[in-house]
Amino acid sequence: MSKYQTGILAEPVPPVARHLFFTLESIEHLPAALQRLTALVDGDATVVGFGISVLQALETQLLKLRAFPALSANGLDIPSTQHAVWCWLRGDDRGELLHRTNTLIKALAPALSLVQTTEAFRYKDGHDLTGYEDGTENPVEQAAIDAVFDTQAPGGTYAAIQHWVHDLSGFKSLPQQEQDHIFGRRLSDNEELDDAPESAHVKRTAQEDFTPEAFVVRRSMPYIDGEDAGLVFLAFGHTLDSYEMQLRRMIGLDDGITDGLFRFSRPVTGGYYWCPPVENAQLDLSALL
Repeated sequence: MSKYQTGILAEPVPPVARHLFFTLESIEHLPAALQRLTALVDGDATVVGFGISVLQALETQLLKLRAFPALSANGLDIPSTQHAVWCWLRGDDRGELLHRTNTLIKALAPALSLVQTTEAFRYKDGHDLTGYEDGTENPVEQAAIDAVFDTQAPGGTYAAIQHWVHDLSGFKSLPQQEQDHIFGRRLSDNEELDDAPESAHVKRTAQEDFTPEAFVVRRSMPYIDGEDAGLVFLAFGHTLDSYEMQLRRMIGLDDGITDGLFRFSRPVTGGYYWCPPVENAQLDLSALL
């Protein structure tokens, strides 16, 4: 039986990582490029996901995969910057990640070309640059496997990825209680606040409050790009519906209440990807090729 890409649930998130985003340049050369990719990726050190344009180019489909939606409400915009292929390179040496990047670029050419690279890193023990812990409510062990992996053929999982740019100076200028109320947790001990406002992030995204319950596993990591700094938000689920329900509530499409995160942060990218299973330590692309 096919297995999932083990890097998806490996703990903790790696010390350093690279997110690579590729655009489709040649349908003719795509099958050969994907065959070369299978020989390079085991789903552990490198996790790979495919956007809907790859499936369309290969004249196949997955009912659960779609393009990331552009959303607007209450003066807020959620952009869609969907790409064809995404690779999450995980490791502990930036030089090794660079060499692995170059190998992937060569293997995927001329079918796909690299259009965006983001260097990410682990802060403290898995914290956002604000200092707050990320992924506190992640399901664990069997519950994580159930939340993330699709039991229906062809298997695998679905990833939602966004870059969020933070105004860290503005956030840190707020009184500590106000910072805590934005997240709905105390910075000092990560405890959830009973008196947090309805706009608190923990209340906007409480996974058990949706129907059906919207459980995902978050594997986000901070990044710095010139003067910009923020979070590469990354969530995995057996369906994209779980994350999209959370996103719609964050922007206030459910009840007009917007997530407190928007007071200091904004998303600038957004993409959905299908992450295929692995077989014999290689990507299983039988659903595509």
